Amino acid sequence: MGISRNTLLWASRNDWLKNRIPKMKFVQKAVKRFMPGETIEEALVAAKDFSKKGIPTTFTHLGENIQSLNEAEENTNHYLILLDKISNDKLDIEISLKLTQIGLDLSFDKSLELYSKIALRAQELNNNIFIDIEDSSYVDKTIAFYKKIKENQDNIGLCLQAYLYRTLNDLKNLIAIKPSIRLVKGAYKEASSIAFPKISQVNTNYMRLSKYLLEQSRENGIRVAFGTHDLMIQEQVKNEAKKIGLQKDKIEFQMLYGIKSTEQVKLAHDGYKIRTLISYGEYWYPWYMRRLAERPANVTFILKNIFNK
Repeated sequence: MGISRNTLLWASRNDWLKNRIPKMKFVQKAVKRFMPGETIEEALVAAKDFSKKGIPTTFTHLGENIQSLNEAEENTNHYLILLDKISNDKLDIEISLKLTQIGLDLSFDKSLELYSKIALRAQELNNNIFIDIEDSSYVDKTIAFYKKIKENQDNIGLCLQAYLYRTLNDLKNLIAIKPSIRLVKGAYKEASSIAFPKISQVNTNYMRLSKYLLEQSRENGIRVAFGTHDLMIQEQVKNEAKKIGLQKDKIEFQMLYGIKSTEQVKLAHDGYKIRTLISYGEYWYPWYMRRLAERPANVTFILKNIFNK
């Protein structure tokens, strides 16, 4: 990976920068490109705009690696309130969250209890909830968590990363429980011993995994969402789906708010499923840095402005 990307991934975990960069007016303005605001209300306004274009959304309340179970309870209550607001507004908005936001670092059992509460409420409201994958050190625990929660509830999805060598085996081990999968490239700094170091290798593996998932979608009816802004990969996914006889309305793409919005509308108009991921909340710094790291063309410009302020 390039040094600029590595710098941003390092910065996403640096406490000194985390306490200072969010206070910079330039950064506060720049982050608006990737999120509509910090509140539920601002996120709902954006979701309603997308709904008018025929595009449903997924919400993520930003925050990870909390320090107490009291915070986990507060975050759980936030999602319960959010689910009720979504239902009251009759919007097609799913939820996606990181397990460390509800206490995975502190207690597996407690986080399972809290996640079950959110998922059950979502199920009562005919909604779905995804688990956002975190860095490689959490993958085993997250997959174990997912298998456990799937024993009792079926409205649960899991995000997996194409840059990890292990992901195909993980998928094969999950197929028996008919998972819902969002496939992404991966946004954390990982060692070359466990992750493909070159973007070309990641892209190749993404398509290898995509072909497997498309086959599973056709044969077993599992839900698959391709989380990518790479238009070439999107075209390859479309072509592969057509080759094996999957109709357009069986192909789902998921893309982030503020990135290639015109292409998102085009996908919807062309008959494909498209869902826009909207993040909001006060604790956006690590997430924002990882978003920048995914877009190398912006790295030099952003770094220059951040560190010259």
